[in-house]
This record gives sequence, structure tokens and C-alpha cells, in this order.
Amino acid sequence: MFLFQKIEETMMKYTDARHSVGEFILKEPETLYQYTVSEIAARTFTSKATVVRFAKAMGYDGWKEFMKDYIAEVNYQKAHPNTVDFNMPFNQDDNVETIIENIKELQLETIRETADLLKKETLQKAADYLVKANRIVVFCSSPNTYLGELFKRKLMTIGKNASVPSSGESGIVAASLGSQDCALIISYSGNSVSQNPVNRIGILKKNHVPIIGITSGGDNYMRKHLDCILTMTTRERLYTKIANYSTEESLNYILNVLFSCCFARQYRQNLDFKIKNSRLLEQERITMMNVMKEMNDSD
Repeated sequence: MFLFQKIEETMMKYTDARHSVGEFILKEPETLYQYTVSEIAARTFTSKATVVRFAKAMGYDGWKEFMKDYIAEVNYQKAHPNTVDFNMPFNQDDNVETIIENIKELQLETIRETADLLKKETLQKAADYLVKANRIVVFCSSPNTYLGELFKRKLMTIGKNASVPSSGESGIVAASLGSQDCALIISYSGNSVSQNPVNRIGILKKNHVPIIGITSGGDNYMRKHLDCILTMTTRERLYTKIANYSTEESLNYILNVLFSCCFARQYRQNLDFKIKNSRLLEQERITMMNVMKEMNDSD
């Protein structure tokens, strides 16, 4: 994940003085570089050692190393400004017209940024995995499960064997997959090694299952262990936000692009299959409606 999300995640792990340091860092993105370690310690009512410990808790050797990445991320966000705050796109005083406009801009900006993050080579590799797979299993946790179910349904409309197991069954399902199948792992942080779905990577790799990962940008566990990663936009905080507007829009866009790339590989075959089955299903619906109408008429 990008650094701001990682800061928030680290901050939430601690209830001691390091929490105060994390709060100060998130509140001072534009001016943090101006403060010395001593000044940060004074403003957070902690110590120099605590400030350094916070940096080390995030995997850095010290404060200077942390600040290099911090400044780089601040500069990145300055170079890619948003017209809307992805975390708080509206406030209590905004009217309906403002909310409509802001959510529209948030979703449009999310799609544009996500598109810029997608790499053609990675998409081609992911599409290969899907096309060749006997079974496709989407591993994710709520609320990503809902978008995973939509993706599964799209795959099923072109005859692909797809499923989204519950957290309780994901371990059994992961162990049943092999090299002829495909796993899609969705995790925004990509770092929850002991939790579903990231904790399924080990058994999947042991069974030589082709794996597609979808996660946030920056450094995380999934990026270190998977070689086919698609990137969600990461302008949202992990916790301090109204809703997952941007994350959901980014993930849904990636899944739609991924399905479309898979569909395009066998375009005519998939289109014929989908139209044929759609007509059969529609005929079933019409027949059922007629039966229901006849039953109502007889009453």
C-alpha cells in the first residue's frame, strides 16, 4: 500500500505513544519535513525514541529513511491532484447538487487513475490465466465479496467455472486447486498475512496455482510474493473516510477490464455462447410469467 495507508495501519496497531506520533504525521503532510525529531516529540508529548520507533515499526531503519519515502509520496500527490477529497467528498453543509457533482468527479477521477496504473503486459498475463483455467476462484473478504460475485457471474455467462468461497471455506477450496486452475486474490492492503484471503497464498503457490492479485500500490506482502498484480488506486485512507467510494470504483473497473480482456480472447465464441444462453433464460422467464398469469386468471 502507499505510505499514508501504511502509516494509518501502523498507527491503529498501537495504543501507546506511537499512536500520537501517527496522528501528527497524518495531520501535517505539507509541513512534516520542516520538523526535527525533537520537535515532533515535543508536539506529540512523546520522546525522540518513540518517534524513531514509529518509523521502525513501519519497516524503516530510522526517521531519515522514513522521511525520504514520505516526501516522495507527498510530491506524488501534489503532481496528481484531485478535485475532490476521496475520503471526505462532501460535508454536512453540502446540498444535493454538490453531492451529485462530487461523487461523479470522484468516480471519474478514480477510473482515470486506475486506467493509468494498469499495465498491458500484466493484463495479458492475467487474461491468459483466466482463459486457460478449468476453475476460477475469487478469494476476498467483505465488502469486496459483492464485486467478486458480480465478476463470477460475468465469467459464468461465457461458460467459465467460477466461484467465490466464504471465508470459512476458502482454505478447503484453496487446497483443492491445481496448476490447471486460477486463483484471484483481492486485498486492498495486501498485508494481512494471517487473515483471509492473503493467508491462502502459501497453499496456492505450493499447489502451483496461477494467481492474479489485485491490491493497492506501494510495497506489501502480495507484491513480494505474486508476479501478476493489478493495482487499485490508493487515494483513500484505510479507516478515516465516509465510505469505500474510490476503492469500490477502482476494483469494479479492474474486474470489468479483466473480464473484457478474457472475453476478447475468444470473442465470437463467447458472444455466441452468451447470446444463446440469454435467449434460453429469457424464454424460461416468459414461460414462467405466462404460467403465473394463467394461475392468477384461474383464481
